Amino acid sequence: MKKINGHEIIQLFEQFSPKGYAMEGDKIGLQVGRLNTPVENVMIALDVLEDVVDEAIAKNVQLIIAHHPLIYRPLQKIPTDSPSGRIIEKLIKHDIAVYAAHTNLDIAKGGVNDMLADALKLSDTEVLYPTYETVLKKLAVFVPEENAESLRQALGNAGAGSIGNYSHCSFTSSGTGQFKPGSDANPHIGKQGELAAVREVCIETIFPEHIEKKVLSAMFKNHPYEEVAYDIYKLENKGEVLGLGKIGVIGEMTLGEFAEHVKQTLEVERVRVVGDLSSKVKKVAVLGGDGNKYFMSAKMKGADVYVTGDMYYHVAHDAMMSGLNIVDPGHNVEKVMKKGVTQKLSQMCTEKGYSVSIFPSEVYTDPFKFV
Repeated sequence: MKKINGHEIIQLFEQFSPKGYAMEGDKIGLQVGRLNTPVENVMIALDVLEDVVDEAIAKNVQLIIAHHPLIYRPLQKIPTDSPSGRIIEKLIKHDIAVYAAHTNLDIAKGGVNDMLADALKLSDTEVLYPTYETVLKKLAVFVPEENAESLRQALGNAGAGSIGNYSHCSFTSSGTGQFKPGSDANPHIGKQGELAAVREVCIETIFPEHIEKKVLSAMFKNHPYEEVAYDIYKLENKGEVLGLGKIGVIGEMTLGEFAEHVKQTLEVERVRVVGDLSSKVKKVAVLGGDGNKYFMSAKMKGADVYVTGDMYYHVAHDAMMSGLNIVDPGHNVEKVMKKGVTQKLSQMCTEKGYSVSIFPSEVYTDPFKFV
């Protein structure tokens, strides 16, 4: 197993949740500390509170990946006798880095809103509020016929060739490659100073722009040539649409029954409900965190009920008057990301052969109690 540093962990994480997905102005990325140091223990947290930092210290954590940014507004000063100052002081003294993935993790495929939709057992889901369309590129690479299959497999394993529900998609055409190795060359085929003609194939495959480095790395690693001949094109084809929230369907039930379903699946004691508890619900919209601004998107897409947190009094009135039911389980249900990100990142690290322990924070960070 390979020992790694923080940069390698974050590079892997950003293949799953690229910074480019984040909403404009969101405070994401490295917030405290440094990444160019060895990392043995990574903790996944929803919030970075003092209790969470104390937990990280006790568990010898070098990197915290958090959903909610520790620093959301610019700091004018850091008095270490203040609550926020103590947190930052402890992090620095114990050499713990904090990296925030906020709306980019909400929007990512398999991110927070997908985790919530899966927890609620929604099917036939689609994006609630589109914010991002992936840029597609095409790779065309020339390789000897006998090496084509292994290269196709490596490119597919790196994520190239994914189209809808299909993976490892490519097209292959045959031809003759010609080249003359120079005096300093170390050719896989042919001899220095002699013109060579080789039966080659051209493999064409597409990939989303954010995994370009991963795809090229797989290509170079699995290609026999010293100098690889390849082209990359930016495509006009429409890429995958990503965004905030999900909308899908569930087996028909009453709003009251659905509220109980939310409590059970999202593991909360209470929920706030807007609407007639006897009304029927089947189409469900969900958006983690504060979803006040997007309730009309849920209504316009035909949702019977909208699951979101931090619902404002007057927005709840607006939703009620529009005929949209609301179930508010609170902001803290985004805690599903702790387990979800732990599983995803652990799997990615195992596939890369990284020697690192990744685990969720066990500190309960919801500030609200029901009395």
